[in-house]
Parts: sequence; structure tokens; C-alpha cells
Amino acid sequence: MNETLAQMVSVVIPSRNRPHLAGRAVRSALDQTLKSIEVIVVVDGPDEATVKELKQIDDPRLKVIALPVNVGPAAARNAGVDVAKGAWIAFLDDDDEWMPQKLDRQLELATHSRHAFPVVASCLIARNPKGEFVWPRRLPEPSEPLSEYLFARNSLFAGEGFIQTSTFFTKKELLKKLPLKKNLPRHEDWDWLLRASALEGVGLEFVPEPVAIWNTEIGRKRLSNINDWQYSLDWIRSVRHLVTRRAYSGFIVTVVSPQASLQRDWKVFWPLLWEAVRFGQLRPTDYLLYLVMWLLPQDVRQQIRGFIWSFKRPNTKIYQKIAS
Repeated sequence: MNETLAQMVSVVIPSRNRPHLAGRAVRSALDQTLKSIEVIVVVDGPDEATVKELKQIDDPRLKVIALPVNVGPAAARNAGVDVAKGAWIAFLDDDDEWMPQKLDRQLELATHSRHAFPVVASCLIARNPKGEFVWPRRLPEPSEPLSEYLFARNSLFAGEGFIQTSTFFTKKELLKKLPLKKNLPRHEDWDWLLRASALEGVGLEFVPEPVAIWNTEIGRKRLSNINDWQYSLDWIRSVRHLVTRRAYSGFIVTVVSPQASLQRDWKVFWPLLWEAVRFGQLRPTDYLLYLVMWLLPQDVRQQIRGFIWSFKRPNTKIYQKIAS
């Protein structure tokens, strides 16, 4: 591989039936201060509106791949990786955005990493109608298992430990060696992170500033927001060998139980708690969280969370510096 391709970043954006959002995501990628990039949009199935929208963007770095059938987000990302020319891959969801220095900061960390296969994530701005908040609220500890960072909470509120797909940045070589599981309609990002972290030479790096925007507007349909507690339970059972006991119980408490509660499936209140006790390692905070997830409706939890976070706005100086 020549020196130019060795420093090139290929941005992969899967999209389906959201032309205006896809256009916004593409523009935020093309506006990066890092110029050695290509942007690959994988249109996941017949979608003339998105293809037409992207044709209006006149930039030779943009490549649009229209798949004949819908294959799902994981397989669409894999298709983008397959045709990528760069040595580095960055994923971007079509309804999210990047700030201009995002790829520059990640490439700098990656090229100076002690790991043969660095996986570089970043902080982001979680944006919803109630405001903007910096997630994650803390970075991983050096010796902290990745599964515990993702799933085990030390507080009552979400966003403490967090890695979102639109901040993924790693080597194409790693993604070819370990592609995303195409049969997973949800949790494919967590699944890939857990499997990758078990490989020799793979290590997590983190840009501590928010360099991406995760748009979580209420009412927008995202696969990650579809409630199916049985699917989530089956998935965490399938990767139990890759997570610690504390992470396992944390996932039951903070991911599975809220979905079951939203579906008002009260008959599984005790079985799910027993699952967390039997195979996990619950702490007092987890028991409290479990009760909160079941007894407080989702909209009430969101109101409380929004009220508390209203006093924890992003560092505007950092935000403006990155966005400028």
C-alpha cells in the first residue's frame, strides 16, 4: 500500500429512505479538515430519493453504492468496507454528524497508538429536543474491562460509559478480518466491539473532546430504539463468554428490563432479576436501577434525566473550538 492510501480514511455511511439526513451526514464528512478521505454511502436497498439527493453533491470524493435489496445496517457497512481504498475506516450513521476536526483527531491518536489495531472512539454531543449533553460522562479506566465500561453503571443515569457507532474508527485490515455480523439487526456495534477486544493487538483509544453529534430526536425511528427485550436477552446470552459477570447483570438491568417494562411484560420481572443474580454480579445501585426501570415510566425517567442534565451543559468553549 502506498503512503497516500496508508493515511487515507474511508468513511462508510449506510442509509435507507432518509435522503435529507443522508445528505447532511455526507456534507459533515466532506467538510473534514482531513482532506485525504473518501465517503462511501451504501444505499441499503431500492431508494431512488436518497440516490437523487446524493447526486446533487458535487465532490469526487463521494461514492454511492446502491444495493439491489435491503441487507441491514451491518451488511451494508461491510459492503462499504469491501470497496474502501483507505487503510482506515470510519463509520457514520446517516442521521448523525461530525465536527470538522473529528477524523484528524482520530487519525492522530491511531497512528501514535501502541496497539497494532487501535479502535478509536470519541466523546460526542447527544442532541435531543431537551438540549445537548456530552457523552460519555467518563472515559474508560486503563484496566477496566470493555464490557463493564459499556454496560455496568456506577450511577442512575445513562451516558456514563458510552461508545456510539458514528465514532468508530479503526483499520480496514481489522474490519476485513473481523466483519460485523450481518445477521444482527441490533446490537451489532456492541457485538463487534466485544469480539474485537478479545483479539490480540486490539486496544481502545479515546478522543476526550466531543467531535461528533448523535441526533436522538424523539419520534425518529432507529433500529437501536426498537423494543424487543427477548432479542436483547438472547443476544447478551450469546456473548456471555465475552463479558464479565458485572457487565452481564448491568445489561439485564439497563437494557433488557427497560424494554420489558415498556412492553408492560410484568410476568418477566422476577425471571429477569433472577437471570441477573444467577449469572451476574449485582451491586446495590443495580437493584435500585432495576426497580426504577420497572416502576417509573420511560417519559418520567426522561423528564428527570433532562432536568438534572439541564445543569450539565457541554463545555461551550470546547464545542465552539471544535466546530470552528
